[in-house]
Amino acid sequence: QVQLVESGGGLVQAGGSLRLSCSVTGRSLRELTLGWFRQSPGREREFVAAIRATGGTTRYAESVKGRFTISKENARNTGYLQLNSLKSEDTAVYYCSAGSGIILSSMTSSSAYSYWGQGTQVTVSS
Repeated sequence: QVQLVESGGGLVQAGGSLRLSCSVTGRSLRELTLGWFRQSPGREREFVAAIRATGGTTRYAESVKGRFTISKENARNTGYLQLNSLKSEDTAVYYCSAGSGIILSSMTSSSAYSYWGQGTQVTVSS
C-alpha cells in the first residue's frame, strides 16, 4: 500500500519561504513521478509542479515559475517543494501526489496520479 504524508505547511508572511516535504512509503520514488497540487476554498484543485521518476524533467505552473522548486531525494524516498517569495494568492491546501507511467504531456493533470497525501495548509498573510 502506497502512502504519502505531507508536512511543512504553516503560516508565513508575504515574501517569506516554506519547504514542504512528502514522505512516501510502500513504493520507491525511483519508479514514480511526483506532483504537487493545491486547492483553495471555492476553487478547483490546480497543478503546481511535478518531477519525473528519473528526476531529469520538471514542470511548473506559470504562476509559480521562478519562485517554487520541486525536488526529491530517492535515498530518503521523500519529495520536496520549496516555496519562495510567497504571495497571498499562494494560500491553499497543498497536496503531494505520485504515479507511475505518467507521460510528459500528462504530468500536469491530476487524473494521471494514483496516490495522494492528505494535504498540508499553507497560509500567506499580506
